[in-house]
Amino acid sequence: MSPDLDLTDLALTARSAGRSPLCRLLDLDGRLFEAAATWHWPGAERVLPRLSHSANHGVLWFATAAAMAASRTPRARRAAARGLASLSLASLTINTIGKRSVRRARPVLDPVPLVRQLKRQPITTSFPSGHSASAAAFATGVALESPAWGAALAPVAFSVAASRVYTGVHFPSDVLAGAALGAGAAFLLRRLMPTRAQVRRRSRPRAAAPALPEGEGLVVVTNRASGTADRIRALQGALPQAEIVECAPEEIGDELAKAAARARALGVCGGDGTVNAAARVALGHGLPLAVLPGGTLNHFALDLGVEDERDLARAVRHGEAVRVDAVRYVAGESEGLFLNTLSLGVYPELVRVRDRWSHRIGGWPAGLLGALRVLRADRHPLEVELGGERRPLWLLFVGNGVYHRMGLAPGRRTDLADGLLDVRVVHGGRRPALRLLAAAAAGPLTRSPAHSAVQVNRLRLTGVTPGTPMAYDGEVTAVSGEVTLEKLPEALTVYRPSSATS
Repeated sequence: MSPDLDLTDLALTARSAGRSPLCRLLDLDGRLFEAAATWHWPGAERVLPRLSHSANHGVLWFATAAAMAASRTPRARRAAARGLASLSLASLTINTIGKRSVRRARPVLDPVPLVRQLKRQPITTSFPSGHSASAAAFATGVALESPAWGAALAPVAFSVAASRVYTGVHFPSDVLAGAALGAGAAFLLRRLMPTRAQVRRRSRPRAAAPALPEGEGLVVVTNRASGTADRIRALQGALPQAEIVECAPEEIGDELAKAAARARALGVCGGDGTVNAAARVALGHGLPLAVLPGGTLNHFALDLGVEDERDLARAVRHGEAVRVDAVRYVAGESEGLFLNTLSLGVYPELVRVRDRWSHRIGGWPAGLLGALRVLRADRHPLEVELGGERRPLWLLFVGNGVYHRMGLAPGRRTDLADGLLDVRVVHGGRRPALRLLAAAAAGPLTRSPAHSAVQVNRLRLTGVTPGTPMAYDGEVTAVSGEVTLEKLPEALTVYRPSSATS
């Protein structure tokens, strides 16, 4: 005897036993289907069957996600990724539980006009509707990350769901159940992977910065290699009197210094390494910094709450700014600054391998190759002196501010002016991949045989082996001997709109 529920057999049994609530519900469902079949849907004959077909196997939603990602805005890309993840979760649930747990025959097509019917009829069970689940999951997932994109997709998702009744392949209850399951999958994913808007940031110290209504006095230096021409043009349109300086990566330092000499505010567009260089110059000249994200990850700009040119232009026009922390490092005779993270051990080695291969095979494959090579190495990449004896380490991580985890999402900073260094150590030993994953999954202030963490405002490392690679804000340098890290509280003034919530 099968444990699955067969709605068709159950309905027949219910009718023979009397008018049960389920029997009445199924009868109502059938009458609604017949009413929809006889109802004239203006203009739908040419649109809904094709729309229904385009949603097969999620093709419509994958194409929509690609178009959203092509917009090059961080929020649209996150919304597209969340929509696809929600769709995948809903589809997995439908195919593994929904279709196999409830067996229901497809509707009889007799009352449905031939012009509406699909050329290829589905052969799976009817309950619940997979198309409706996918449509609701994708649209809801997108809306949770970007309400504007969600509002634009809602009519399309509704039309896909309606097309399943219109073409006669589902009862109305199949569509409603599928839509509820899809929306539920999107909300479940939000609990596991919170949206950026869910991260409650502490109010940062407000700072005085010049208001530049048309951008006069703002000089923006952009890394030509970062491929941000569209974003720069949009910023120029929003702030027409701002001066834009485009240059090659090797010219960034010189152009930033020249710009600082004539600017009221220093702007920068590029990745975290370019922003790091601009922050050093802005601190040296006592200028506020305007950051337009233009790299791959843009950790600093996104943690700050500046996602695109609209956020930045609004802050510059009204002189809205905050103060954030920076960290100074001293290693022998060299000195530097970082805004995000600094690390020694596995990660700098990975970056070296990635940079060596990225121009040949691409950034992500090169990063995977670097991880495999580093984790399979027989030697520990770092040794430090603890209690008078040298001990191996896989990783020493230092964050400018405490990184918090929510659900399964990567750590994020909710406060860029907390005055703290987030120091985490992964001890040496066997199975480095498991140790690193355990450290990544654990929150701050944890301690175990594999990893530990502490929060301080100053850190001194001694006995660093000469030539040890150190990575900071995406850059790599070699250090030796003693390395000192010191927090610079509220050292940098950065433009940020007061209304930014994500």
